[in-house]
Amino acid sequence: MTPPAIVILGIGALNTARRVQACYPGAQVHGLQDRVEADVAYADLGAHLRDLYARGTPIVALCAAGIVIRCVAPLLANKGVEPPVLAVAEDGSAVVPLLGGLAGVNVMAREIATALDVTPAITTSGELRFGACVLNPPDGYALASLAQGKRFVSDLLAGESTRVEGEAPWLDDAQLPLASTAKLAIRVTPKRWDGGTDELVIHPRSVVAAVSSSGEDVAEQVLAALKAHELAPLALAALLAPAQRMGDRALLDAATTLGVPLRFASVAAEGRIDAADLPQAASASAAAKRLLDATMRATYAALHDDTGTNVALALSRTPIDPNTLGQARGRLTVIGLGPGSAELMVPAARTALTEATDILGYETYVKMAGPFRADQQLHCTDNREEMQRARHAFELAGAGRAVVVVSSGDPGVFAMAAAVLEALDASDDPRWHVVELNIVPGVSAAMATAAQAGAPLGHDFCMLSLSDNLKPWSIIETRLRHAAQADLVMAFYNPISRARPWQLDKALDILREYRAPATKVVLGRDIGRPGSSLRSTTLGELRSADVDMRTMVIVGSSTTRAFARVGAGEWVYTPRWYPPAAHD
Repeated sequence: MTPPAIVILGIGALNTARRVQACYPGAQVHGLQDRVEADVAYADLGAHLRDLYARGTPIVALCAAGIVIRCVAPLLANKGVEPPVLAVAEDGSAVVPLLGGLAGVNVMAREIATALDVTPAITTSGELRFGACVLNPPDGYALASLAQGKRFVSDLLAGESTRVEGEAPWLDDAQLPLASTAKLAIRVTPKRWDGGTDELVIHPRSVVAAVSSSGEDVAEQVLAALKAHELAPLALAALLAPAQRMGDRALLDAATTLGVPLRFASVAAEGRIDAADLPQAASASAAAKRLLDATMRATYAALHDDTGTNVALALSRTPIDPNTLGQARGRLTVIGLGPGSAELMVPAARTALTEATDILGYETYVKMAGPFRADQQLHCTDNREEMQRARHAFELAGAGRAVVVVSSGDPGVFAMAAAVLEALDASDDPRWHVVELNIVPGVSAAMATAAQAGAPLGHDFCMLSLSDNLKPWSIIETRLRHAAQADLVMAFYNPISRARPWQLDKALDILREYRAPATKVVLGRDIGRPGSSLRSTTLGELRSADVDMRTMVIVGSSTTRAFARVGAGEWVYTPRWYPPAAHD
């Protein structure tokens, strides 16, 4: 299950929120900014709850139930896909499941209530009567028809009895009205539902489709194979393909269409899958030959069966955990944290961190990206080990891990995205080149500082690093002169350090050859982090002593302006137009 978002409005709810958080590894407390310091800050409760709901994130809101209902009401449409939503009293005295009955909201209500030592306010008729939600089977099972399920439960509530056919251990302790001669039946089977109105059909995800070759019709071939054996598409647990086809777009599309994981196995020369890549439910002998079911013949061992079809099916008596099949395609995501505050991190970066098995980066940035679950591996390195870090990330992802490389700001601006691509470009390891590589943008330090100051980057601008660790100072000087001559606004990264105390003064001397002393300059230090500061000055007044390594320096163009803002300070902006005299 996706870790829930625990949403609070004020400091009074924080203690209860932390107790709830302890129930769910990876869960974060979301607090209203300027009221409470939490793991994630938000500005507007309604917008935040709707965003979480739309993304399918379970919500535990520590506030009145009515507030939560009114916030998410515009999005309520499909009961079958809504995430769990609960309201919990700030003092932990009440736990009320609101939405997500088919997504385990009552299970969550019981878990949270146990942690808080209260009784959950469960109102679902079927769950109250039977002690279990018949329409919410556990992971590894899928309900054939929600509409039929509702009718079935209504019949039970009206006094009908039922029998259970197949293995349904989660119902062993339920208080169902059982009778061996009952007309109604709960059937747990991988077979297709025939539309019968006297049965509730639940499919164990116990079928794997091995695909030997690619093509535009992979999904259709799999569905045809399932139909030929009268198996339900919902009984499919995973697609299995040869490792050398990792990254094949047709296979990826087929897995998406079928809604199942795509796994890859090593295939020997004779076309057989290594027995170690088979699910534990299959015996060694069956893995080498064929699995025989009472009603069908299926194979794991051969990707090419005797009839030459590209698809072979395997059936297990119990649900199959896809994680026991071969390996997943590795994923490497390079993210930017933004300037440091949680609310300025883009949602895609937070999602990547939540899904990651391994997080790599400079230790300071990795700590900023937390908190993390106990099962996530952190690989912290020195800030000068970018290439080593990139190679390590590919090694992990090449083994099927979900890896995140963390940068501050934007990963493509003087950060890890270029190092990751450089490592990949220099590698001939085929495992690296089939890794799913994604680069998630972030709010750069220049953008964050500019937004605090107003809009100094409102016209043409450039970003320059004053560090000569990776390029000669002569190149920096040349670029400074060209940018100054072009009258570009300039944002300076790495402006000064103990090892480079003289270079900022040299850069300012060059700029003063082309820019007037009154040229506006913005200095932003640790913007987005605790203790941040922002001030504006002029090129004539600026001294290197005003700047350190954590300062973003933005030097305006000839058109950059400033005016007083209400309270204190001034707004700095560069107009989008250019005065005609500038062309003379």
